[in-house]
Amino acid sequence: MVFNVRESTRSIKREFPYEVEVTDHIWIPMSDGTRLSAKLWIPKSATTHPVPVILEYLPYRKNEFTALRDSIRHPYFAGHGYASVRVDIRGCGDSEGFIYDEYAKQEQDDALEVLDWLSKQQWSTGSVGMIGKSWGGFNGLQVAALQHPALKTIITLCSTDDRYADDVHYKGGAVLASDMLWWASTMLVYNARPADPENFGSAWRENWLERLEKTPPFVEEWMRHQRRDDYWKHGSICENYEDIKIPVYAVGGWADGYTNAVFRLMEKLKGPKKGLIGPWAHEYPEVAVPGPQIGFLQECLRWWDQWLKEEETGIMDEPALRMWLQDAVPPKTDYHIRPGEWVLEKSWPTQNTQEKIYYLGNHQLVTKSNYGIEKLKTHQQHGLYAGVYCPFGQEGDMASDQAIENGLSNTFTSKPLVKELSILGFPKVKLKVTSDRKRANLAVRLSDLSPEGTSKLISWGQLNLTHRNSHEFPEDVPVEEEFTVLVEMDAIGYKVPVGHCLQLSVSPTYWPHAWPTADEGEIFIIKDEDTQLILPDYTNTTKEQDIIPFEHPETAAVMEREIMREAGRTREINHNTVTNEWILNDFSDEGCRRLPNNGLEYGSTNKNVYRITEGNPLSASVQCDWTLTVGRKDWQTRLESSSTMTSDAQKFYVTSQLKALEGDNVLYDTCKTFEVDRDFN
Repeated sequence: MVFNVRESTRSIKREFPYEVEVTDHIWIPMSDGTRLSAKLWIPKSATTHPVPVILEYLPYRKNEFTALRDSIRHPYFAGHGYASVRVDIRGCGDSEGFIYDEYAKQEQDDALEVLDWLSKQQWSTGSVGMIGKSWGGFNGLQVAALQHPALKTIITLCSTDDRYADDVHYKGGAVLASDMLWWASTMLVYNARPADPENFGSAWRENWLERLEKTPPFVEEWMRHQRRDDYWKHGSICENYEDIKIPVYAVGGWADGYTNAVFRLMEKLKGPKKGLIGPWAHEYPEVAVPGPQIGFLQECLRWWDQWLKEEETGIMDEPALRMWLQDAVPPKTDYHIRPGEWVLEKSWPTQNTQEKIYYLGNHQLVTKSNYGIEKLKTHQQHGLYAGVYCPFGQEGDMASDQAIENGLSNTFTSKPLVKELSILGFPKVKLKVTSDRKRANLAVRLSDLSPEGTSKLISWGQLNLTHRNSHEFPEDVPVEEEFTVLVEMDAIGYKVPVGHCLQLSVSPTYWPHAWPTADEGEIFIIKDEDTQLILPDYTNTTKEQDIIPFEHPETAAVMEREIMREAGRTREINHNTVTNEWILNDFSDEGCRRLPNNGLEYGSTNKNVYRITEGNPLSASVQCDWTLTVGRKDWQTRLESSSTMTSDAQKFYVTSQLKALEGDNVLYDTCKTFEVDRDFN
């Protein structure tokens, strides 16, 4: 469902104030002679009555892979008086050139030239807004920081201000094993697809072979930079928030992997800003699950009208931050809806949160510190029931019942609550520990134990202890010495009911989210006043009459498509009781579709296998396999990739195999190998 359109409760709008003209392919020239491919949705009247422009700038191929989701959104904006534009990033889709990494300077420089071009078109007023989810949310922030005069505002969804802290590479300074290779393997095969001959012309095959040869496996560069150096600072707008002077609307969801940034943006940005956090996964709020979905496109129009048409819509008179405070629910691996309520805040941080502190007792969370020492359990399989790092809302994405995980970690449980507790913000754990090794990790989980005995994951965090003082300048863990660390969990909005218990779990392992250290050391928790669970206890002061309801979700009609193969998903955990090996198999079939408007057929399958043997952290391995197809009638192409990642005590090892076929003919088949030293990991 990543690039498909989920069926939801949205209404379909078919009549608009403006008649729209669609241009499927147009070249935007760059100063170095490279041409970028764009698709335009423009009001027909715009040639005589120019309109503002909305830009979405992505590597994900406008012709087919994002065509369905584009069809419900861009015509909607255009039908309300905007020129809506989708541009393929250099080296992707039908655009010329090559892509060498994500968020490269070239990508940003090209964006500035795209803005130049858009602002000078006959149908443009010269005012541009950018919108994007994930990659498009990232580059919206990055381009905003470059202060092009035509860019007046952005809407950024599921993105981050800090590429090292909140992306699919590292988490708390530890290699994010669940996503580091997976995302790199994804982009390896995505980037390997050919341009469409009908748009690119007769040079498409020559360009395809060049694209296959020149586009590197991104994982190699990511693994060369295991600390927060200048590589990660590039594109991280947190380096200087004051670079962004235009209005920003930041949107996230509690089930997404990028929501932390919304709070930082609301705190640090100096210009006009607005924040919205729902219960959603990594998706646009008009179609996202868990619901409730909202009329997000109408909300976007209010924002665009305010800042691109300079019409007073009242959107800036409302509280700056709106969040869905979730009710407790039983643990499930997917949800159709998460019950809760909207709360409003004028700014962030808010005075409506107070620190609520628990101490660690004898397997209990207590309100008064009692001294004790406890050795952490070390189980390499711990974490298999954590769910995926960044859910898209597919079945199987969310964390399972944490009862099994709790038995594999040191878990401390509070007494049943006598008063409802609303958690809003960042839960934190301060731990005084000792270690017998120079390398060690810590993972912490906060769960809700129901009276029925089910344990629902609320939030989690992890920290590479060599990064305890700095992600840029890691240092050895002091051996056999007491030291204190602070582990921040992901921000969350969650109401723990009366009669439920809080559970804090601590472990030195969290597979497959954290790549394990080279050997199993011993870590002890010193349970005194310096070891605390710190919760943001929220008092909701929102009055019902203060909340203006969102409109019902509404979109344009999804474009016609033929289903050639249905989508599907499986996620299985297997245990070999003879070898004590644990295997997580995660398979996703995006299905196959044909688009009658251009005749393109496309589909994909992805299988990820995570292996680890109990007692042997060096047994950790990840394998990611992809198959992608793109074609039309007699022109059919197929990409197959297989990527692996392993380690020993000194190095990480990566292989990236890629095969490209035109029909039954293999045009390209190569395997690249890479190794890099473990840098405090």
